Formats: sequence, structure tokens, C-alpha cells
Amino acid sequence: MVTINKKAMIFLDRNENQYGPSPACFKVLQNSNEETLNIYSRDFTRGIKSLLSERLAHDFGTEEKKILLGYGSEDILKQAVQCYLNKGEKIMIPSYSWWYYKKIADDAEGISIQYPIVEGVDTFYYDIEGMIEVYNEQKPKLILISSPNNPTGNRLETEQLNFVLDKMKDSIVVLDEAYLLFDETYKTDPVGLVNRFPNLIIIRTFSKYYALAGIRTGFAFLGDNHDRISLLSTRYLGFNRLSEKIAIAALDSPEYYNSISMKMASDMEMLYNELNQWPGFTAYRSFANFILVKIPSEIKDPLKKYLTERNMIVKFMNEEGLDRHIRITIGTHPQNCMLLKLIRFFMCKEIKHELVQGV
Repeated sequence: MVTINKKAMIFLDRNENQYGPSPACFKVLQNSNEETLNIYSRDFTRGIKSLLSERLAHDFGTEEKKILLGYGSEDILKQAVQCYLNKGEKIMIPSYSWWYYKKIADDAEGISIQYPIVEGVDTFYYDIEGMIEVYNEQKPKLILISSPNNPTGNRLETEQLNFVLDKMKDSIVVLDEAYLLFDETYKTDPVGLVNRFPNLIIIRTFSKYYALAGIRTGFAFLGDNHDRISLLSTRYLGFNRLSEKIAIAALDSPEYYNSISMKMASDMEMLYNELNQWPGFTAYRSFANFILVKIPSEIKDPLKKYLTERNMIVKFMNEEGLDRHIRITIGTHPQNCMLLKLIRFFMCKEIKHELVQGV
């Protein structure tokens, strides 16, 4: 029998980084003083928007004016859509995507046009030809692309990304890279891309890889045609001074984040291999910090009840085409092992029940 501390809820449903931020981030909190809280930033006196945008510009080798800060990537996504999408104009979003994409399009009274993400043997993938076909037919004002994509976990490879951006260069493209950094072997060149494609906005966040979802800090790289959103988003009294320092502390801790990223990659493989052994289960390859799993429809409700009663929370999908799926955030190693143990117990119980029923 599996026993769990009733007070210890394990949340593997919102793609938070369960390892937590670098110790250096906590030192910022410990060393903060009254001035950090009750005095506005005076970074403008040095001709910059903020310490964090200055640091990001330096690290990526670009002008500070091309860095946009926001209240998480959620905020920048909303700013971009509300800035550029007018009532009745078209916006392209992935067929499987974060529900928020359609919500912000609806809020702007835009027309959402879906482009295809297709299920493969062991992963989902962007249908590149289908994307271009939809683009040419619909001629949208704005396109949202997520790479890696939530909830499917697939991404655009470098050649694919460059091809798509070139074909869509006449429209505003927002590239959401919230989950990009979890694969240490894959990099994109955000500055090179926005310099090449002036209508492009590339969004990143400190919420996922850097385990700082609670401080709500995101940033974006802007192409040359985005003076409008840059002006609209200007904060003349500065940004959250404490959040900025915490984010900079995270940037200063690459060894810590590399180490936990490797642990998560190892556990991703563990989940992928075990979950694919169960009858009716299909776990898909993912480049993010979560894994999407198709399960038999008849066990969806019983499994959700079983896990919830044992304080294990994962995301049970309800979207069209994904209503037989669960999305599991990669947690710490003990959390991941506990989840697998619970699923193992549940499945053994189900199989035993079926055998008894068949006698």
C-alpha cells in the first residue's frame, strides 16, 4: 500500500520548476533593505530602462532598447496581441496550444485561425507545409508560435524555424520560447533572428527554467518594427527592483541550473520509458519540462480520483483532440518516483480487476 503525508500536496500540473531557484536568489531576499522597497528605481538617470534589461542586452549582445520586460511572458503575450490585433483581424495559433492564446485573441475581438500540429509515432510535430498553406490562405495580421509547444512538447528545429519566419516575414510573429532552455543541446540566436526579421518578437521567461514563477518576470527581444509596443510598455517609474535583482542572481547561477536540468532530463527519460510500457499508454517525446501522455479513456476519471486522493496533482487535459491525455510536469526525482509508483499501483489494480471480471 502506498502511503503519503496528507499535508504534502505534490503539484505536477502547471509546469513549475519544483527544484526551486538558485540559492543566490534567496541571498538577494536576505540582503534586501528598506530602500529596495520604498524607493523608485533611478536607472533612467543612466539612460537605461532597468538593471535587468541592461544585463540581458549585455549578455545577448544587443541594444537595451530591443529588450522588453514584462510581468511574466503572459503579460508580454497579452501586450503584443492588444497592441497589434484589431477587432476582426486574424491571428494564427497552433491547433494544440496553451488555452491563453485563444483567450487573449478573443479579448481583442480577433479571429483565431488554427494551423496544424500533428501527432507522430512518438512525438507531435509542426506541419510546416500546413502552416504555410494556412498563412497564405488567411493572410493573418499576427502569428503565435510556441517552441517548445505547450502542451505537446514539440519544437521547431533551427532550419524549420528560419524557413517559417522567412515565409511569414510580412506579418507580426510572436515566438514563445518559455520552455526553450530545458534542452542544453539546443540553442537559438534571438538577437540574430530579430535583426533578420524586423516584425519578430521573441518571448522568454524566468518562470520555468529559472524556477521563478512567483516573481512574474518575462522578457522579449524586439525586431526593428516594434517601436510601438516598446513605447506602450515603457515604465517611467521603473520595474520591480527586488524581482530584477533576483532574476540577475539567477542569470549568475548557470552551474546550478545546468545541474537540475540534467536531473530533469534523466527523469523525463525514466517517465517516458515506464509509461510507454502500460497497455493503452503513449508517452510523447518532449523538449520542455513536461511530458504529454495519452491514456485509455476508461481510466481517465478513476486515475484522476486515485491520484488526487493521494495528493498527487497532474494535468488532465480536456481540449478537443487531447481529451484522453494527461500532462505531467517533471518534478524532483522523489516526486517523479512517487508518481510512477502510484500509477503502477493503480494499473496493477485495474489489470487485476479486469482479470477477475473475465473469469
